[in-house]
Amino acid sequence: SNHDEPIAPNRLASAPKATAPNQIWVGDITYIETQEGWLYLAGILDLYSRKLVGWAMSEHIDTELVLKALAMALLQRQPPQDLLFHSDRGVQYASGAYRRTLVQAGLIASMSRKGNGYDNATMESFWSTLKLDLVYRRNFASHRQARTEIFDDIECFYNRQRTHSALGYFSPVDFELQNN
Repeated sequence: SNHDEPIAPNRLASAPKATAPNQIWVGDITYIETQEGWLYLAGILDLYSRKLVGWAMSEHIDTELVLKALAMALLQRQPPQDLLFHSDRGVQYASGAYRRTLVQAGLIASMSRKGNGYDNATMESFWSTLKLDLVYRRNFASHRQARTEIFDDIECFYNRQRTHSALGYFSPVDFELQNN
């Protein structure tokens, strides 16, 4: 297959803005530096509330990593059929196993065109927030320490307490409670 063509069209570019949870999710992977080497964090953000609905960490950047994040999001949210799932064109998201899982869950795949990073702007903004709040202030001695502190930051602080101007200064969890 021609790798210059995305496996899924970029449906995010023409999608209306999310007006409720579980309409549009964006997935991406970031790198966390530790003294034991890189730790990879895959995340799935709900574009409506900016809540991180699924995530996983691994010492390997592979399809299993993104599948674990997706499994968590599906379990936590039980989204309707036809949710739009947008990612970049990383090989992990383009893999047969990942595409099959999206189809089985009834999700509609969308992928950025080559060199079109702005599609993932909200996700990039989330990674920046996480790294400013946590990662850049730490020197993680181990993968274990990084995993523990990142878990706490996402679940206890980011999703539940950190307010966003774009959400009228509610946290993602409170924004969803207020509006649904």
